[in-house]
Amino acid sequence: MADNLRESFRVIAASRRPGEVRELRGVSIAAAGGSFQMFNAAFLSAPVETEAELSRRILLPMVHFNARGFEWAYWVCEDWLHARTRRRSRQIFERHGMRHSVDLPGMVAERVAPPLKPLPRIEVRRVRDGGTRDAFCAIGALCFHVPISWFREVFEGDSVWERFASYVGYVEEEPVSTAAIVVGGGALGVYNVATVPGHQRRGYGESVMRYALDAARREHGIERSILQSTPPGYRLYERMGYRTVTRVAVYST
Repeated sequence: MADNLRESFRVIAASRRPGEVRELRGVSIAAAGGSFQMFNAAFLSAPVETEAELSRRILLPMVHFNARGFEWAYWVCEDWLHARTRRRSRQIFERHGMRHSVDLPGMVAERVAPPLKPLPRIEVRRVRDGGTRDAFCAIGALCFHVPISWFREVFEGDSVWERFASYVGYVEEEPVSTAAIVVGGGALGVYNVATVPGHQRRGYGESVMRYALDAARREHGIERSILQSTPPGYRLYERMGYRTVTRVAVYST
């Protein structure tokens, strides 16, 4: 989970001219270098035993990002924190001026289960050109409630689409749903699963996600997949065979 999550941010950061990928002692930096603070990110790169060690690993990226004038976020797979430190982690982050943004269940499936009912027909296109790029960014901005300029900034590089394998689903030529796959840590990471309001709860998101997973499995020969679930998607992912193995806590400046 931690390896794939870090890799997804590295792919984006490495595709941008102002992007930066660095390894500090016990901390990974993957910064897109833009306005969207969630993509100026820090991650633990090894387990943490003590509260003092966690504080040190918060201060390292804090100094790094403050020197560059970036707002930023810390993505923490909590199974990497010793139980005692995990119980105090939110207070430790808040003590250093970082607010808790969200908790996301980290889920894994060794093999995705078959659909429980027939899925709707939808045309799925891989993001390759300006039209599919614009559709991917527009759906993401709408569904994740951020300015579209932030999404376009993060995904402006041509090279990002090679390893951040992204897909858009169309119904009667209208783009309605997205999903993306990143390979890393021996798993297929599922990201940016989104469906526009008015087309939700019809199976379109699941259809695009399954299409993306099938394409990645054929290309890379990997069955295991991971994701971080939002509350609306949790029951769907359970039905697809995913189980929760950790919690991903996100803190931001």
